[in-house]
Amino acid sequence: MAAATLADQLDAGTTALEAAGLPSARVDAEWLLAGLLGVGRVAVRLGLGHAAPAPLAERYADAVSRRARREPLQRILGWEEFRGVRVRLTDAVLVPRPETETLVEWALSLLPPPGDRRLVALDVGTGSGCIACALAAERPDLDVVAVDVSPAAVAVARENARALDLAPRVRVIAADLFDGIRDLRADLIVSNPPYLPSGLVPELPPEVRIHEPRLALDGGVDGLSVIRRIAIAARRFMRPLAALVVETAGGAQASATATLLREAGWDQVAVRADLVGIDRFVAGRA
Repeated sequence: MAAATLADQLDAGTTALEAAGLPSARVDAEWLLAGLLGVGRVAVRLGLGHAAPAPLAERYADAVSRRARREPLQRILGWEEFRGVRVRLTDAVLVPRPETETLVEWALSLLPPPGDRRLVALDVGTGSGCIACALAAERPDLDVVAVDVSPAAVAVARENARALDLAPRVRVIAADLFDGIRDLRADLIVSNPPYLPSGLVPELPPEVRIHEPRLALDGGVDGLSVIRRIAIAARRFMRPLAALVVETAGGAQASATATLLREAGWDQVAVRADLVGIDRFVAGRA
């Protein structure tokens, strides 16, 4: 009897994920196999005729089973690429979303140009540290203070900063928003806070509802409880003309957030759309 090949494993994984109702079954099956092999999806396709070692087959079957139970693909792989940096993930942090890369792009454009002094950014609710690390990686003249209320998330963000050789410029601290922040004057404050209304959380897909930390999702009754606190408190920690950039649930919540910023005294309040054209990001100047 011929040994099972990678193609056989991939076909079996695809069939199992299709049976679980996953619309991206083939792609997910390829990513899982590529992750276990430590190669890209193209390399998997080129090597489908190779024999599948028994240990790999067992590990792949376990990974497919986890994905069939709707565990996020990135959580199974243990990492995600985010704007040029790879961050490690655990169940203590959100899986970074592609749309949040637009938040980083806008935030970078609002920073002063490189000059004689070092710049400072504050990442509120850092989670995996993906935003803080991406900012620091793209602006060598920028020091970032990253804050999260979850000690487990803080540990993940610190590890990611170390792994990316950014620890000297990305300082991660455990705090509830701005609590514990003293004598800091930032050129930029950026946040992807919890913004989902509490009543919506039980209706989310299982990948999010079951496997993402509720602390990072639930924004209170109207979804704005954390954003409201940021709008009111952030200006005390900013240099003149510094920018605040916040991600929201989009649509009406983005409009409501813009109103909150204006009422809190922010200038030049603007809204920007995400990758699919939904108004999602809100910025203002101190």
